[in-house]
Amino acid sequence: MNYHLTINGKDFDVTIASFTGTTARVLVNGNPYDVRIGQTAGGGSAPEVRPVAAVQEAAASLPTPQPAATVTAVQDEPPAEGEAVLAPMPGLILEIKVKVGQLVVAGETVAVMEAMKMENNLVTHVAGTVKDIRVEKGTEVSTGDVILVIG
Repeated sequence: MNYHLTINGKDFDVTIASFTGTTARVLVNGNPYDVRIGQTAGGGSAPEVRPVAAVQEAAASLPTPQPAATVTAVQDEPPAEGEAVLAPMPGLILEIKVKVGQLVVAGETVAVMEAMKMENNLVTHVAGTVKDIRVEKGTEVSTGDVILVIG
C-alpha cells in the first residue's frame, strides 16, 4: 500500500511492504524501516485509525525519520555486518551487476529485477564493499528479501 504524507511541510512517500504480527516493513522515501506496533498505556488491542488531519497533527511533533543503522530483513538470515539492499517488491532477478569484494557508491545500480512486467534497477543507498550476494540470476524474490549486503 502506497501513501503520500506531508508532515510539517515535508513530503514523505510511504510504502507498507509487508505486515507480520506486530511488525510492519515500510519504506519511507525509499529508506527501509521495521515498524513495531504495540499497545499504548491505555490498552487496546489494535492500532487506532484516525482521520488524516488528526494523524498529521499528531505527527507534527515527531522527528523526521532517519534510515536505520542496520536493516533486519524479513527472512531467515539477517545481513552479515552491513547494510542490506532489499527487494522493493516481488519479482525476478534478471542480472546482478556487482561481485563480492567490489566497491560501490551510493546510488549505484547493483541488480536488475523484473516486476510488474517492467525492468527495475535496484540501487544501493550506501557506499562500501559488497560483502555477500544472496541471490543469482533467475531467483524469484519477495518484498523485503535481502538481495545483497554492503559493508
